Amino acid sequence: LTGAMMMVLIRTLSMDQAYRSIDWRSLFLVAGMLPLGVALNKTGASAMFANAILVNLGGAGHLILLGGFVLLTVALTQIINGAAAVTVIAPIAIATAQKIGMEPRSVAMAVALASSMAFMSPLGHAVNVMVMGAGGYTFRDYARVGIPLTILLVIILMIALPLIMPIG
Repeated sequence: LTGAMMMVLIRTLSMDQAYRSIDWRSLFLVAGMLPLGVALNKTGASAMFANAILVNLGGAGHLILLGGFVLLTVALTQIINGAAAVTVIAPIAIATAQKIGMEPRSVAMAVALASSMAFMSPLGHAVNVMVMGAGGYTFRDYARVGIPLTILLVIILMIALPLIMPIG
């Protein structure tokens, strides 16, 4: 932003040129994502997903349940901002961890780290959207690179986190 303002101030770029270079589709896409996070929270959809994870994976062991919350957070991060995903998932994951004797700080750390894995879709982070417009990328480009990268990082997270922090 500072660089762009300086270019206009020293007349390297006119205000009209700067205005024309804004990718308005990206700007409106980011603005439209914000209510989605609110809707997921207010309708109870995120709580429903978390409850489904507990019902289906609760008896499978702490590591499997942790993996379920990581995958839920990663999936949610592809469609809403990572901070919004953490706001939605972390309280549910922490409460669930406390109920079944898991270490809540480890679960919170896993959710926080998973929320930064917004690689499979341009919707998960504003920078992804801006790069998409400027670089001429498509959703398919994000999926092609983001899916293998996300799988790798989830595997690393699921191996390293229990070694660094006890999960239960």
